[in-house]
Amino acid sequence: MSEQRKFIVSEEDKIVRIDKFLAEKMPEFSRSEIQKFSVSRENNTSLKLSEKIKTGDVFIVDIPEKKTDIATENISSDFDLDILFEDDDIIVINKPRGVVMYPSAGNKTGTLVQNILAHTHLSTLGGDVRPGVVHRLDKDTSGVMVFAKSDAAYRELIKTFSEHNLTRKYIAFVWGIPNWEEAEITGNIARSSRNRQKMTMVKTGGKHAHTDVAVMNAWPRAKVSQMRCTLFTGRTHQIRVHLSAHGFPVLCDPLYGRGNIRLGTVKDSELLDFIRENDGQMLHAEVLELSHPITGEKLRFKAKMPDDMMELKYILENI
Repeated sequence: MSEQRKFIVSEEDKIVRIDKFLAEKMPEFSRSEIQKFSVSRENNTSLKLSEKIKTGDVFIVDIPEKKTDIATENISSDFDLDILFEDDDIIVINKPRGVVMYPSAGNKTGTLVQNILAHTHLSTLGGDVRPGVVHRLDKDTSGVMVFAKSDAAYRELIKTFSEHNLTRKYIAFVWGIPNWEEAEITGNIARSSRNRQKMTMVKTGGKHAHTDVAVMNAWPRAKVSQMRCTLFTGRTHQIRVHLSAHGFPVLCDPLYGRGNIRLGTVKDSELLDFIRENDGQMLHAEVLELSHPITGEKLRFKAKMPDDMMELKYILENI
């Protein structure tokens, strides 16, 4: 069934186009999704999304029912799900490394969303191929992820992540030994003009990004450190970009790791073999703390490091 919402423009609202106003009021929908909505006044007079709002305006938004094209024919269970929590509204997964979030041009099957759909349903508000998805992890980043099963949970989780009313902590193994124990890294991030697959720190433009970093372990002989990174924003590749820009790229990171430059400094054969055999960044989403989107209960989830990162730590501790 379609959904209908009513909006009244107040004096506090900015005088902007209707589509921008709706994007601010309904952050769970993308601009492209909003363009498909029908907007009218209370007397059923249709409106164009390009029109500007004014104080006192009252209009109705018709939101069409969302259907997913992967919910039935393309579900798959290519690997066992590591479920940390599940109820009627959310499911929390420990995502494996090497698994893509949802189907795309180069990854039609074997995605995390498809495996979850083989186990349970997800909210369709995320769109045709991203049902229930409220945040992302890169293919080769493992760790805690929450998905929305109900539409109400989806809307609340979108607000939680957009307003950053949560705690996210990651573990990273990086090149280099810092001369500090803790650091606060801030700096805007934008897509690189030289390589569209990469993000980069910029002096002007981009989006504000903030990462706090604490050194957990350091192995001077290997010139490698283990860090815990706390996100205060959620930009694409944020931790990888921030650490690399400050001279501590994540091990085995094919985009930002500068691996070829570092390989010549590795003296231990076991560590050298490990780095050559692994081409996915040693980054793990360890902790997620947030309020339950429906009950408001405070939740905390922690996922142990994957086997490859445990192996790496063992190698480093025995050099």
